[in-house]
Amino acid sequence: MTIARCRWANTANPRYLDYHDHEWGVPCHDERKLFEMLNLEGAQAGLSWETILNKRDTYRAAFDNWDAEKIAAYDADKVASLLLDPGIVRNKLKVAAAITNAQAYLRLRAQDQTLDQLLWAYVQGTPIRNTSGERIVTTPLSDRISKDLAKLGFKFVGSTIIYAYMQGIGMVDDHDVACFRHVDNK
Repeated sequence: MTIARCRWANTANPRYLDYHDHEWGVPCHDERKLFEMLNLEGAQAGLSWETILNKRDTYRAAFDNWDAEKIAAYDADKVASLLLDPGIVRNKLKVAAAITNAQAYLRLRAQDQTLDQLLWAYVQGTPIRNTSGERIVTTPLSDRISKDLAKLGFKFVGSTIIYAYMQGIGMVDDHDVACFRHVDNK
């Protein structure tokens, strides 16, 4: 029996299918994963999400399991080694953004706020369910979150990236109407 999935999940790649089936659209409140996903969505800019998923384990190793304190302290030698690592996207701006994001994240934490609190307050803790079946890439809310994160010092947080991030962490559930994960099919 074939499982009906979202149109974008029509691949034989087990990582991609697992991501679709178990992560995408599922509410996430884990700080480290929220930080990881923010950086991975930024790394994905201009590339396919499948490429990033295939590099995810290497990213975790290269970026100290997304430990923001360690990343915020990366020096020029560490950056140089990252830019030589074929297991990640070797883009100078994206690597620098991960460091800047770690620093912004730590400033947020120093103000006794978490990414979880910040992000989920935009939706009052309840995921937005898209039941229209329309392909959306930005919304007024993703525009607002993008601007707010940029004001806090985060990089690679444009509205399109943030909307994909919202989907990835379950703030938005955009599963296709025919998909087994769609809210009406669960």
